[in-house]
Amino acid sequence: EWDRWLLMGLIGTAVGMLGFLIHQIIDSLIKLKWDLVENYLQVSKRNGTWSMGADVVIYLSTGQDGNIHMTWLCALGSGLAMVVLSSGSVLFFCPAGSPSGLPEIIGYLNGTSIQHLFNIKTFLGTFVSCVLAVASGLFCGPEGPMIHLGALLGCGLSQLQSDTLGVHLPIFTRFRNSADKRSFITAGAGAGIASVFRAPIGGLLFTLEEVSSFWDIRLAWQTFFCCLMATFTTDLLSSSLYGFVYRGHFGFFEAEKRIIFWNLLDMNVLAFVPTILLGMLGGLLGALFVSLNIKINKLRMQFFNSIPKLSLRKTSKLLETVFILVISCVPLVASMGSGRNFLALEVGCIFSFPCSSEQGSAAALLVENGKRGITYLFKRGTHEEFGYASLCTALAFYFILSCWTAGSAVASGLVIPMLYTGALYGRIIGLILVSIFGVQTNKYGAWIDPGLFAAIGAASFFSGVSRLTISLTVIMVSMLS
Repeated sequence: EWDRWLLMGLIGTAVGMLGFLIHQIIDSLIKLKWDLVENYLQVSKRNGTWSMGADVVIYLSTGQDGNIHMTWLCALGSGLAMVVLSSGSVLFFCPAGSPSGLPEIIGYLNGTSIQHLFNIKTFLGTFVSCVLAVASGLFCGPEGPMIHLGALLGCGLSQLQSDTLGVHLPIFTRFRNSADKRSFITAGAGAGIASVFRAPIGGLLFTLEEVSSFWDIRLAWQTFFCCLMATFTTDLLSSSLYGFVYRGHFGFFEAEKRIIFWNLLDMNVLAFVPTILLGMLGGLLGALFVSLNIKINKLRMQFFNSIPKLSLRKTSKLLETVFILVISCVPLVASMGSGRNFLALEVGCIFSFPCSSEQGSAAALLVENGKRGITYLFKRGTHEEFGYASLCTALAFYFILSCWTAGSAVASGLVIPMLYTGALYGRIIGLILVSIFGVQTNKYGAWIDPGLFAAIGAASFFSGVSRLTISLTVIMVSMLS
């Protein structure tokens, strides 16, 4: 069995390198977009004041420095260019890569034959579409496509043959059968989720709970080894590179860049009351999300199937993704009203917002990319960081647009939107408790923290939508500790 273990290790390493590459490209594209925006906005700090915390800084200025309209056009234009390329890559280059790939992988592993699901065109198209869709500003994440890409690598590296490229290597030929092929695809899919969340046990349990129906103890150990290699490779490469810039200290894993809750939080039995409420709320909102998404996709299919010409149908799908991005930029448009006062959000980039701190907070939640926004919401000790108006506005906007984006003609995932949505209403529950009991300074009331309930809310909505329990718990623990 040494060759099987060797292949599992190679697949895990390859998936880990791919996960690192995807995140680096996304971060680089986001930085490039905001660098272009910054060229049109010059902020004077001489007459201003700063508010909020160290991670989300709001700057109030009394002048109208910079060209606000050109700033918005630049931000929207760069996002539109990415969306057009993202949607075009799956519509005209590889239709099998749209939208997330996870349902197709589950279907294949349970006996359904799907054409072009594991060819190199699907791999390239999904990769390009995923990084551009996430970087463009759509309310989506790279998790679903990453599972698909991991399964593609598991299939390709185990079979070592390609009809498209005309390659048929004479090694590992004993694995060219349906049963072994499915085992390696299962391991690759698990490695994909492990690389995204740095959670090898979560990746294993995800494949067991969600992906595959054919399982044995040998496959469990080999999949776990594959997930370990993927997580280790991603962590190792990420230890010294950010945006493809070498920062030194190769192989030094900085805990504070991954751990959201540094120390253990003393709990009170009373904390289970709002936790149960959040669980019920997550189930109800999760069911609403799934039901709404099914209806949207039915209407989408009916509309596009009514268009007889194939090229016009594909163009219409592309225009839908463009329209979704434009709607996603509404908070930016609303924030750039007339008037001389504005807010500048500085979180590695600079942008402008109007006079109201609540509006600026809501816009900050919607402008920021999902992973960083989730980190803000999970942060402990920030009881007054965001108000009710900003959280409720962001929740309504994010819930509707992420539901609409899921199923559109881009390779995208739902995990980040699910965590973000749950974190928003979890933090609202936390704020309600703070309003009732006040900010607690003693250890017996330390559990009344909006950041804590944001994490619980994120898990509840994720579970309500995906129906995952055990693997989700492990993934959340890996993220938070």
